[in-house]
Parts: sequence; C-alpha cells; structure tokens
Amino acid sequence: MSTYSAKPSEISKKWVLIDATDLVVGRVASIIAMRLRGKHLPTFTPHMDMGDNVVVINADKVKLTGRKLDQRVFYWHTNHPGGIKGRTQRQLLEGRFPERVLENAVRRMLPGGPLSRAQLKNLRVYAGAEHPHEAQQPQKIDVASFNTKNVRAQ
Repeated sequence: MSTYSAKPSEISKKWVLIDATDLVVGRVASIIAMRLRGKHLPTFTPHMDMGDNVVVINADKVKLTGRKLDQRVFYWHTNHPGGIKGRTQRQLLEGRFPERVLENAVRRMLPGGPLSRAQLKNLRVYAGAEHPHEAQQPQKIDVASFNTKNVRAQ
C-alpha cells in the first residue's frame, strides 16, 4: 500500500460561506482553519494547498465565553523605550476592524510557514452581512448545528 499524495491537477477548491452570528470565536476559528488546510477531505495532503475558499460574514457579532472580553489582552511593542501597548478583546471587537479578531484566531491556529500564508489568502472575513463573492455561489455551512457549544446567545 502506498501513501496517496494529491497532484495539483486533482485539487478542486470549493467556496463556503459561514455566518458567524453568535458563534464562539475559538470554535468557529478551528472549523475555518480545518477548512482552509483541507483536513476535512479524505485526500488531504499536508504539503499542498487543497483547502476551500472561506467567506465569513457578520464577524463583528461573534461571542467569547467567560470573561475573555475584558481579561484577554493582546500586547505589542512599538520598539521605543516604554512602548508596550495592549488592547482587550472588547476594544478590538468594538473598534474599527472587528473582523481582525476572527482573522487572528484563524491565523494562530495554522502552522507557520509559506504554505499557511498562502492558505490564509483563501479566507475572506467581513464585519457585516454583505460580501462581494455572490458570483462564486458559496455553499452555506451551518456551524451552529455541528455542536450545541458552538453557539453562545447572550
């Protein structure tokens, strides 16, 4: 028995649409990361970009469990003395680019390297309900029905 390895001519990418309203960030991010890598396929090949193109809408309406909204702080440094800065998840979600919360969660779930950066380009996240990818006829995936813990209504 030999190990199957997909060839570029055998790869067919689909377009999927995920509505992130009231979904828990970590749970939906893990499903998106799995779709981007192609691990949901029986022909998964680790060194090939065979994942789907994922469109996420309503990213500003995602939920976090527990007290993560106020307790989780993301820090960065400006490379100046005393230049450490930080923002909470609440500040990020209520800020100018709320879709970055979900984008960063997915990015951190992918392994580092050139292949993951290429796979991340297949992710499109929008804060509102409109998206410009109707021509690709994305297939809607109901992530809320996968598990009851995926939804958090508050």
